[in-house]
Amino acid sequence: MQAFTVEQVRRMERAAMGPEDDGTLMQRAAAGLAAVVVEALRTRVDRVYGARVLVLVGPGNNGGDALWAGARLARRGVRVDAVGVLGTPHAEGLAALLAAGGRRLERAQLSALGAYDLALDGILGIGGRPGLPDDVADLVDRLADADVPVVAVDLPSGVAADTGAVPGAAVTAAVTVTFGVVKVGHLLEPARSRTGRLVLVDIGLDTSAEEPELDAWDAARVAAAWPWPAPQSDKYAKGVVGVDCGSETYPGAGIMATYGAVHGGAGMVRFLGPESAQTVITTNLPDVVFAPGRVQAHLLGSGWGDRADGTQAVADAVASEVPGVLDADGLRYRPETMPGTWLLTPHAGELARLLGVERSEVEDDPLAAVRAGVGRTGATVLLKGATQLVARPGTRTVELAVPGPAWTGRAGSGDTLGGLCAAVLAAGRPAHEAAVLGASLQAVTAAAHPGPLPPHALAERCADQLGAWWQEGRR
Repeated sequence: MQAFTVEQVRRMERAAMGPEDDGTLMQRAAAGLAAVVVEALRTRVDRVYGARVLVLVGPGNNGGDALWAGARLARRGVRVDAVGVLGTPHAEGLAALLAAGGRRLERAQLSALGAYDLALDGILGIGGRPGLPDDVADLVDRLADADVPVVAVDLPSGVAADTGAVPGAAVTAAVTVTFGVVKVGHLLEPARSRTGRLVLVDIGLDTSAEEPELDAWDAARVAAAWPWPAPQSDKYAKGVVGVDCGSETYPGAGIMATYGAVHGGAGMVRFLGPESAQTVITTNLPDVVFAPGRVQAHLLGSGWGDRADGTQAVADAVASEVPGVLDADGLRYRPETMPGTWLLTPHAGELARLLGVERSEVEDDPLAAVRAGVGRTGATVLLKGATQLVARPGTRTVELAVPGPAWTGRAGSGDTLGGLCAAVLAAGRPAHEAAVLGASLQAVTAAAHPGPLPPHALAERCADQLGAWWQEGRR
């Protein structure tokens, strides 16, 4: 799934409309929106005729889409009430609704909101500023309290279309009907959680002239791209991962990183971390070896703490011309520039320190931040978190891993993720694919096994998920 910015959408709309806007795009949008609402009404109340829909109307084309859709619904026997909550309603759309039998109400006339079967959010479109005025937010809250599901028009009002930020009050939609293309804010947290089920309506936009802002992977694509071993593959063909993670103070980081590499499918794992971790690894993962030797990918950094030879260890690994993953404490010891074959895996705080900015700046615009990380380091960067973004040198489009549940947000998950990514890197895949595949595998596995599993236990389930994908691919 590809997503685009507001500026890109505007260019595509202008190209589709030509020199004059004859309303064709709005009518296509309204028709698609009305069809989704009809489906939602049948699901919720098992009828269309006689159902009640409230349209929250803002200014401009977003409100126009909602009003024209309301007119189509009214012609099918839906009792449609429209209330203006911001600005001046779209004149032609309002006239069409009234002509079809819909009503225009003032906010003071709204009383029993629970009598409505559904509400349409036509308050703000992709050009609106994020956040809602207090009085509008109060009305949105009242609808939620009355358990009235909301269908958002193009995107939930109050969210930032290009960053996914939700700096103030915003609509939480059960369904969002978007037109032409998916917008960036639909796919990035926290706006993603406000979007609900996303439905894309084709209105005839041509995307061929635009480079997507986001490229979002799904589980099927991950399974298809996984580096499955061939029948003749030996352990070196599958890839050997050298793990130098953990310390005497933090031995668990090395253990969990090793779990990730083993259960991510590495042909062999060489553990070069602290002796205190070796007993646990030997007991639970007896296939791991503890001697230096040839590797196809390095994994460094997590659990190092303050390490006197950290700078030299990273420099030596980079100089080996073997790709690698650099995580956590290891980021402090990186050289000024690194090859794009290396993958850095910071969370928001670590990326903020790398860029010399506040954490909030990274969280408010993660796309800009992950690109800045690539520009600063030369490496491929995976920004970990609720939304996991991967940027690489020479490519503007940022890749988005499959999202997962919040269960993975706990100590040690990043260590096992580093191991999963290193296993894919060792199998010969480029750094950006290693990042997307590793992060997606962890997310899909967590979704299939909900609950607070420790990271190393979740890593074990990753092997089960890979097995399930492989079996499905053979059918």
